[in-house]
Amino acid sequence: MSQENVEIVRDYFAATNEGDFAAAMAYYAHDVELVVPAYAFLDSGTFKGKDAVGRWFGDWFRGFQRGYQFDLEEVRDLDGVVLVAARHRGHGRTSGAEVVAPIAYLFGLRGGKIARLEMFSDRSEALEAARVSEQDATQPGC
Repeated sequence: MSQENVEIVRDYFAATNEGDFAAAMAYYAHDVELVVPAYAFLDSGTFKGKDAVGRWFGDWFRGFQRGYQFDLEEVRDLDGVVLVAARHRGHGRTSGAEVVAPIAYLFGLRGGKIARLEMFSDRSEALEAARVSEQDATQPGC
């Protein structure tokens, strides 16, 4: 099941990168929960349900020009959650300023759907939240 969850998360990001937000939303469980830390993003907190999560991401993407992308650097199962370490990049909608920054996520899946999505400023922070050390995270099968 773990490899299946990794592929679901990869497919979710592929849909997002293609700008197919309806397809991306289809990966969410109806009661999905998004956790956004206060120090890393403008609109922080916990957002519950597909509508609330969809609004949050819609607001995020509306701040940027078309073509905003997530370059996945690592996607792996961490014994129950899927870790994603990525770089997000794009240009501000009004300023045109380039944005390139690391980001990390922990995805919890249930029944083939994303049930929980938690954002982090980087891979190390996500690993700490998953209680996996950097050394353990480099081991095969982790």
